[in-house]
Amino acid sequence: MAAIVAFGRYVPERVLGNAELAEMLQCDADWILSATGIEERRVARADETVVDLAVAAARELATKPGLIIVSSASSERRFPGPAAQVAHRLGFDGIAAIDLPLASCGSLFGMALGAQLAAVYGEVLVIAAEKMSGPGLAAPLDKNVGILFGDGAGACLISGGASGLEVLDSVLHSDGSYAEDLRLEFDGPVQMNGRSVIMQASRKMPAAIEEVLSRNGAGADEVRVFLMHQANQNLMDRVAKAISVPAERIYSNIRRFGNTSSASMLIAAAEWSESNTFDDGDLVCFAAFGAGFHWGALLVRQTRHS
Repeated sequence: MAAIVAFGRYVPERVLGNAELAEMLQCDADWILSATGIEERRVARADETVVDLAVAAARELATKPGLIIVSSASSERRFPGPAAQVAHRLGFDGIAAIDLPLASCGSLFGMALGAQLAAVYGEVLVIAAEKMSGPGLAAPLDKNVGILFGDGAGACLISGGASGLEVLDSVLHSDGSYAEDLRLEFDGPVQMNGRSVIMQASRKMPAAIEEVLSRNGAGADEVRVFLMHQANQNLMDRVAKAISVPAERIYSNIRRFGNTSSASMLIAAAEWSESNTFDDGDLVCFAAFGAGFHWGALLVRQTRHS
């Protein structure tokens, strides 16, 4: 079976704190923190592209894969997407490169696809890179949207038959009837029906987690850590309550990085793994929800092959 063998991440240097953002949005800095759990976020330079972010995150995983999957909902142009250019910049010309333009949920879908395709391609590099600060703060300004987003990229390497976080199962779902509730047109700002998004996400993410755990005969209390899309701290707390685990079991770094859309889950995974060691048999559950709506969960287990 395929296994995740490494993670990488990159966030820009510039820090945009709530005090500065509150001045821009003419709101209260304490309100931003209480509404989102975010204290600061990273913002890319004007000349720093989605491709730049993706390459910086993936350079830590210096290997030549058989396939590259790049998720981004904030690419600077309609086509080509960033995947082929990312592959070129990494020195992997000639390798198949696939774009997944899925906001928030793209890294999860990419990992699920990568786990299936590793049997064919050997190693699959999955990258999610987002430059969401621009459309998040585009005119006309909506303070309920502008307070959320930051920039960054995360990556993981999936290998067929290797020791690591063995991918046991995944569940993926989509429902286009909510397409208007969270969207980014080619021009203008991110548009969001916040009430609909939070309501659907707080129902659908726990359901997906429970679905993948049930299919594999595991309970939420057996999972070492839940690595989720960092959308909003209040949402993550709701998910923890819904699946009956302590809030600290869901790893959170949203306070420092904000919502980086599809990059957030892999940034969180990379950061968690830098400070923690997976023990043999540990279960880890990934989960995400995003525009589309798309949502799902992926279950892995630390395995060391002899």
